[in-house]
Amino acid sequence: MTLNLEPKAVRPAKTLSGCARIKGLTSVLAGILSFALLQNSVQASMPLSPPYSLTLAWNPSASAEITGYNVYYGTTSGIYPDIISVETVTAATVPGLSSGVTYYFAVTAVNVDGVESSFSNEISYRQPLPGSQIQTRGISGGQFTLTVTGSVGQTYDLEATQDFTTWAVIGTGTIDANGSLSFTDPEAGNFQQRFYRTRETQP
Repeated sequence: MTLNLEPKAVRPAKTLSGCARIKGLTSVLAGILSFALLQNSVQASMPLSPPYSLTLAWNPSASAEITGYNVYYGTTSGIYPDIISVETVTAATVPGLSSGVTYYFAVTAVNVDGVESSFSNEISYRQPLPGSQIQTRGISGGQFTLTVTGSVGQTYDLEATQDFTTWAVIGTGTIDANGSLSFTDPEAGNFQQRFYRTRETQP
C-alpha cells in the first residue's frame, strides 16, 4: 500500500504548536507501510490470548524540515484515539494490542514549526485468535456432544456436513470462563455420517 500525504492539507499538530505550512513536502512517507509481529507467544495453559505488539515502518519524508512522525491508531476506520510520536526514525512499535480485534493505522509528518501533514492512507491489521479445537463424544440416541476449546469470550459458529461440500450452521456458542463450550447435535442420529467444524464469528 502506498502512503500519500498531500502537502496542501496541513493542520496544527495535536502535541506541537505552530502555524506555518510544511514547505517542500512533495513526497511525505511515500512508500509502503509495513508491519511485523512481536511477542506473539501463546501459552496453552492460558485461556486468554496475551497482548501483542505490532511494529510499523515507513519510508522517510523527502522534506528536510520534518522533525518527527505521529502514528495514529484505533479500532474504527478513520477514528484514531491513540497516538505514538517519534522523532526522525521511520518505525514505531505499538504495544498492548488484542488478538481478534481489527486495528486501523495512519501516519503523519510534523515539521520544524510543529505543523502536521494530512494523514497517510490507512492500513488495518487483525491478529487471529489462537485456533479452536473440537472433540466429539457419542451419547445415547445417536446424538453427539461437541466440546470446543479456545479463547475465553470468543464466539464460534458450529457447522456440520455430510459431504465436505455443503456446511450448515447448527448452533452458535461462546467459550466460557473455563475455556470451553459444549453443544449437543440433536440431528446426528438422522445421518449415516456427520462431520463438524467451528468457524470464528467476526467481532
